[in-house]
Amino acid sequence: MKKLLAAALAITCAASLFAAKKQGKVLNIYCWNEEFQSRFNSYYASKLPADVKVNWVMTPNQGGAYQQKLDEALLAQKKAKADDKIDLFLVEADYALKYVDTPYTLDVKKDIGLKDADLAKQYKYTQDVMTDSKGKLKGVSWQACPGGFIYRRSIAKDVIGTDDPDEVGKALSDWDKFDKVAADAKAKGYFMLSGYDDAFRVFSDNMKSAWVDKKGKIVIDPQIKRWVAMTKKYTDNGYNNKANLWSAESFAGATKTGKVFGYFGPAWFIDFCLAPATLDNPNGEKALGNGSYGDWAFCKGPQGFSWGGTWICGAAGSDNIDLIRDIMKTLTCDGAVAEKIAKEAGDFTNNEDAMAKVANSSYQNPFLGGQNHMKFFLASAKSINKNNMSMYDQGMAETLQAAMADYFNGKVDEQKAWDNFYMSVTERYPNLKK
Repeated sequence: MKKLLAAALAITCAASLFAAKKQGKVLNIYCWNEEFQSRFNSYYASKLPADVKVNWVMTPNQGGAYQQKLDEALLAQKKAKADDKIDLFLVEADYALKYVDTPYTLDVKKDIGLKDADLAKQYKYTQDVMTDSKGKLKGVSWQACPGGFIYRRSIAKDVIGTDDPDEVGKALSDWDKFDKVAADAKAKGYFMLSGYDDAFRVFSDNMKSAWVDKKGKIVIDPQIKRWVAMTKKYTDNGYNNKANLWSAESFAGATKTGKVFGYFGPAWFIDFCLAPATLDNPNGEKALGNGSYGDWAFCKGPQGFSWGGTWICGAAGSDNIDLIRDIMKTLTCDGAVAEKIAKEAGDFTNNEDAMAKVANSSYQNPFLGGQNHMKFFLASAKSINKNNMSMYDQGMAETLQAAMADYFNGKVDEQKAWDNFYMSVTERYPNLKK
């Protein structure tokens, strides 16, 4: 009897091991737009096993819709059928910490199987963001996101007298100089920025303190106060076009007849957001003559900053661990793939060696008039520090921008705008205090 029981246990254990290694046939990926889908399709899809189906569950970020959809699915993960379980999900910098210290994200090394050697060339901050309180890495990114100022060449020539990135960079190398050029641009009928929120990330990324202290008190960093003062000045003086970020009005300023001097942003903003908005014919060739495409260039601007970023997380309960590992390794660790993405899509990718190689190559970005803008990112990318990140970043930013819009428009005074901010943000986060 004992021998029969032992044999049965051995068979059961073997079956369990086999089941644990068996990979699923449906890969469920949760995301909010087509950016990662584009990278996946262009640089990984050809490696997919023929019998695996990719199911994209795409929900817009606006109003927290994506997070709500993702949270509902993660909470139901244990009871979900194998083919319905989340395998991969994407998170943004603004709310990444919400998912890092939870059991819903897999350990990239222990659970998924990436090695230190695989991850060695990534920018340190991209790993710091996704490292939990116990030192476990919970997500990886294919991109790093240092930012700068993307400006219209023809307008720069008219206002500054040159469109050369080094010379324009000198003319905009601090905020006093930036303000002077803004006044000169206004005198010639241009807007220095498109709207209220264009410079927000430059200031918020340079905050010396987190939004909330250890006692739950809301902290307003001097950089935020500086953004408010500058934006009010730009609105009152007509230096901006009174547009909200992401609005049709904001991007209209970048069209062929648009009058906006420039936009602040990282590489993903250049490639994924601004460039498409400049095309008269979105289905036409991406080349000089199609709208304002090609009439742009890039410089560091008055203050270094970073903005955003997207991280890939493996979901606990996935039956596609081997596939997750290969996707992460290919898209975020492979230097050749990182170089290819940078050259073909203009993204600043998460590989120090690959980016140095591209910066020193003959690479030319057609949207930026043939400029190799990668050199402007190199130093900034290595110096990015996200020590002040918190789970409140997105909520604070959105609430502040909404509250201050009325002040910028002259509907309320500054004190009332701050009162409205505190009222809204404490309703959103009842555990916080002024």
